[in-house]
Amino acid sequence: MTAAEQSSDWKDLELERLYLDFAGEHLNPLWTQLGDLMPMVPTARALPFVWRWSKLYPLAARAGDLVPVGRGGERRAIALANPGLGGVPYATPTLWAAIQYLGPKEVAPEHRHSQNAFRFVLEGEGVWTVVNGDPVAMRRGDFLLTPGWHFHGHHNETDQPMAWLDGLDIPFAHYMDTGFFEFGSDTVTDDATPDVSRAERLWSHPGLRPLVGLETTASSPIAAYRWEHTDRALTEQLALEDEGCPATVEPGHAAVRYTNPTNGGDVMPTIRAEFHRLREGTRTRPRRNVGSAVYQVFEGTARFRLGNDVHTVHQGDLITVPSWTELSIESQSPLDLFVFSDAPIMERLHLSRSLTVEGA
Repeated sequence: MTAAEQSSDWKDLELERLYLDFAGEHLNPLWTQLGDLMPMVPTARALPFVWRWSKLYPLAARAGDLVPVGRGGERRAIALANPGLGGVPYATPTLWAAIQYLGPKEVAPEHRHSQNAFRFVLEGEGVWTVVNGDPVAMRRGDFLLTPGWHFHGHHNETDQPMAWLDGLDIPFAHYMDTGFFEFGSDTVTDDATPDVSRAERLWSHPGLRPLVGLETTASSPIAAYRWEHTDRALTEQLALEDEGCPATVEPGHAAVRYTNPTNGGDVMPTIRAEFHRLREGTRTRPRRNVGSAVYQVFEGTARFRLGNDVHTVHQGDLITVPSWTELSIESQSPLDLFVFSDAPIMERLHLSRSLTVEGA
């Protein structure tokens, strides 16, 4: 063996010992993993995925027959578990989404947590969510808020079950070690069934702000964003487009963002929520965004192109779009879409980036 070969063998042995000593001291050298830690573009662990409402709802109904609601489990909520995230109950690394199912005359007890939450109602009515003692009716197309650390419970006053979409920032709070939880009443603190909540009576007047609420709040004080207002706004955008006015984000594509009237920003500090309406035959420009999103088809049929894969989706289906996944949507009928994302987190951390894919 030559001197050079002996030197090489010695270095290999010493390098192996060095790595073992690193491991013994819980150290990890950057040069062995630079590509994983600092990729050229985001490489999401979460996968683009579609959950079918035709599968979700029957499973939720079976759970309704077998799983009680009450202390212990607290909620009959079935979380979307992204297949790229190793079995954790997360739709994306920052977003939690679930189908919550409440049976006839059932009551989900009150609790509160530091995580921010909302409800979006695909269909049905007859359930009230009680947020900090304020009963809020839940009806088709409504978007309802439960900001962090607000006590909340639900009660179903009908003889029919009801299911809805829950969205929270649970994964983000878990990763950041910021979660708190506290039990409240074993029932709800107000079982009244008003058509309009007190929060709406105070805050839901277009362009008008109560002088008793001039302070800026982290989350919107509006308890429910009602479908009739969302529907009217989208209808008018498309009507204005027909009249030649620049009212849509792209041809045939109307969209609104739910906002916090105290600061003009997102409804909650960690979650953005929007509603989109596409005319039949509209195809959105392909885009990539830093940050993740979850869509639910409210009405209609569409083709979602996620990267190189195409999925045909129908009413109720839920679609997860991981960070930097190329997305375009082609409506095969008049199409209504609800979407929520972690965009406020990305923007506040100055990590937000978008790219329109040309020539796609």
